[in-house]
Amino acid sequence: MPVIKSPYHTPAPPSTLHHFLADLDQEILINILPDDVLLEVFDFYVVVDEDVFDNSVEVWQTLVHVCRRWRSVVFGSPRRLNLRLFYTEKTPARDTLDIWPSLPLLIRSDHITNVDNIIAVLKCNQRVVKIKLFANNSDLENVLAAAMQPFTALTHLELGTFRSRDGTAILPDSFLGGSAPRLQKLRLRGILFPGLPKLLLSATHLVRIDLWDIPHSGYFSSEAMVTALSASISLENLWLQFESPRSRPDPASRRPPPLTFSVLPALTTFHFKGVTEYLDDIVAHINAPRLNKLDVTFFNQIVFDTPQLIQFISRTPTLETLEKALVVFEFGTACVNLSSKTSGYGKLNVAISCVEFDWQVSSMEQVCTLCLPPLSTLEDVYIYERSYSQESQPIWQDIENTLWLELLQPFTTVKNLYLSKEFALRIVPALQELIGGRTTEVLPSLQNIFLEEPQPPKIRYGIQQFVTTRQVTSHRIAVSQWDRDRSRPEY
Repeated sequence: MPVIKSPYHTPAPPSTLHHFLADLDQEILINILPDDVLLEVFDFYVVVDEDVFDNSVEVWQTLVHVCRRWRSVVFGSPRRLNLRLFYTEKTPARDTLDIWPSLPLLIRSDHITNVDNIIAVLKCNQRVVKIKLFANNSDLENVLAAAMQPFTALTHLELGTFRSRDGTAILPDSFLGGSAPRLQKLRLRGILFPGLPKLLLSATHLVRIDLWDIPHSGYFSSEAMVTALSASISLENLWLQFESPRSRPDPASRRPPPLTFSVLPALTTFHFKGVTEYLDDIVAHINAPRLNKLDVTFFNQIVFDTPQLIQFISRTPTLETLEKALVVFEFGTACVNLSSKTSGYGKLNVAISCVEFDWQVSSMEQVCTLCLPPLSTLEDVYIYERSYSQESQPIWQDIENTLWLELLQPFTTVKNLYLSKEFALRIVPALQELIGGRTTEVLPSLQNIFLEEPQPPKIRYGIQQFVTTRQVTSHRIAVSQWDRDRSRPEY
């Protein structure tokens, strides 16, 4: 029997499905087409993204209301059609759970208003596959008190709280019975969950872990986290974001680097926000050979020194061949982003949360010197600012020339330097100080300088003076215009 293909090329929403079916001869659809052909048609339209958390998963309900035969075909292939039931706090769960067959359940609420409905669905713990709940602390705790049994079918779990004065939502160790063997995606925001490391050890199929706004009271040691991650051989994405710089390891508990590492063979993306000591302890104990993106934000501190991070980057293949650096300053944050110029494969971003602009420059100098390994493939450096409000215009002129030169010093292989108008005003006077034996003290491989126009006469004179001095002692440098609006680098 030939398979009938739909005239459409992509799965259609319920409204499109309704019009498509209405355009066809109803007698053919209901009485003539054999069951296997009907199933092919249904399968095409009942395609739902596995990550969805809305009632589009119930497209199939349109089909079962057409006739008894269609209902039989649909309910005869629940796995093929990926049949699910979707519940919110507004769904009359007590009245509807018994109407439908025992299908997998999805639960979502962005602001719980009816605790009883959510609890009624959670009591069907063996059928729940996805949970996404966002609420104030007390409502979330009341709802999740009904989730102390094992949820053996659960694949997605997302919990979050509103920021409030009533403390932090607390999950007991017995949450989910302490085990989630089929869990694939976990996202917690602002949740205190002491039993998390134990739960992670049981979830050997995890693909994604997002832990955001980890409260200080919910701090867990880097050793516990590394141990918990050791079983996550399928993990592809990891986010660890602490809410406060107070979440830092005890210096007395820090251990020397191990002789062996826990390997995360599938990890491609790692985001971290916290203090340098915690990240250094994490990466000292793991290898991630396929890591393609490392995004780090440090809270402001006096010293940024991460010897283990340097070693981790050095033994990660895709982070060793980076050719382009963006040094970006904006209100509240400064960062250096390293990436490949052409393939886009391999990205490393290190940012500092800091408001004072002199501290931003000082922090970036430390990051480039003490947090990153020497990058022998680096060729291009862009230094520019993001937009500022009128109230937060930086006062860059108060920063000493020495600090700008120290910022440039690690870029020994750079051939092309791009300066925005704002930073040309600060960096060119610093370059003018490189005379005599200091001529090649910074940027010794520099071949091209690109300046954002227009530049005042003193900057044009200053850059020409630097170029002339370098040409006499080393080699020629070309100066060109950089149209940042047409070739704006982004990270």
